[in-house]
Amino acid sequence: MIKFLLFCILLVLCWPLALLALIAYPIVWLLLIPFRLLGIAVEGALQMVAAIIFLPVRLLRSI
Repeated sequence: MIKFLLFCILLVLCWPLALLALIAYPIVWLLLIPFRLLGIAVEGALQMVAAIIFLPVRLLRSI
């Protein structure tokens, strides 16, 4: 709701910039999808490395 209100204020103050933002937002969102996928993959790899490193500690705690 806050984003919508900010957009309405921008539309009143500077309508060309608001229309440019309205058109550019989906394009930028589409361009950022590969970076999001890369971030998910890197986070998964780092969590796997952390799980492998902490595996002996978890095994010792369970004894």
